[in-house]
Amino acid sequence: MADDKAFLEYIVKALVDNPNDVKIDRTVDEMGVLITMTVNSADMGKIIGRQGNTAKAIRTLLRVIGMKNNARVNLKINEPEGGRVMPEHTDHEEAPARPMQAPSMSASEASKSVDAALEDLKGI
Repeated sequence: MADDKAFLEYIVKALVDNPNDVKIDRTVDEMGVLITMTVNSADMGKIIGRQGNTAKAIRTLLRVIGMKNNARVNLKINEPEGGRVMPEHTDHEEAPARPMQAPSMSASEASKSVDAALEDLKGI
């Protein structure tokens, strides 16, 4: 298994609730490496993240691994069966927005957990 595929599998399986449903395919062509990933539809939100930030971060890390191996690595996240149900248009008022909740950890705690995660990644 290639480094990029093994890395992606490790990261994604740690994020999702259904790690056995994670499927990763890797193809190489003249454009570079294409990694195609499918996850359980219930886990899509965890992989995409708010405003796509988690998916962007995963793609950035894969590109860094690709640069180390002189390869261009791209990630395609397949939409699962029955995913993205579009709501029907109604004339009803939308529910009021929920107020934002305060983060559960302080900035110093978050910084420490990021440092711990980076240390864990060094062992890969």
